[in-house]
Amino acid sequence: MSELERSVCVYCASSGSCAPAYHEAAFRLGAVLADAGFTVVYGGSTLGSMGALADGVLSRAGRIVGVMPRFMAELEWAHDRLSELHLVDDMRTRKHEMLSRSRAVVALPGGSGTLEELLEALTLKRLGVYLDPIVLVNTRGFFEPLLTLLARAVEERFMDRRHLAMWQVVAEPEEVPAALAHAPAWSADARRFAAT
Repeated sequence: MSELERSVCVYCASSGSCAPAYHEAAFRLGAVLADAGFTVVYGGSTLGSMGALADGVLSRAGRIVGVMPRFMAELEWAHDRLSELHLVDDMRTRKHEMLSRSRAVVALPGGSGTLEELLEALTLKRLGVYLDPIVLVNTRGFFEPLLTLLARAVEERFMDRRHLAMWQVVAEPEEVPAALAHAPAWSADARRFAAT
């Protein structure tokens, strides 16, 4: 299996002000993914959950690849011990690079940037452009309001009931490898019901 096939993109936050449980979960996720032999692709920062994720990977001598816009590197937000750091021109390119360098998405709790990345991945999956697993780590029940909203979108027929299979939800980082392994298959045939 190639490195690309064993690479996971993780969306997470840079906030240092959130509850410590979020940083602890990010560190544990990094360690779990490294122990399972995954390369982790993320936003490249040393701040908040992003830094904790990277530190978790590195604590197990795992491989961690950062993708960061140049302006963030100029602000000295980059982690200085990554396996690789790729600097890109802007946020749009960053999102594309992170998805292109991986074969699964894991979302940790975060703010508007994390949610934007997650919703873009879900949108691409709905359109049959992105076909790989998407797993949400629901630390402290963080994603419950989003899951309720997505279920409402199905109820109101903005989405098809089959779209509920686009993501899996786990309570703990340790559950992520199994969720990735057992994610329902998704194909470009999803385009047939992308517009309900």
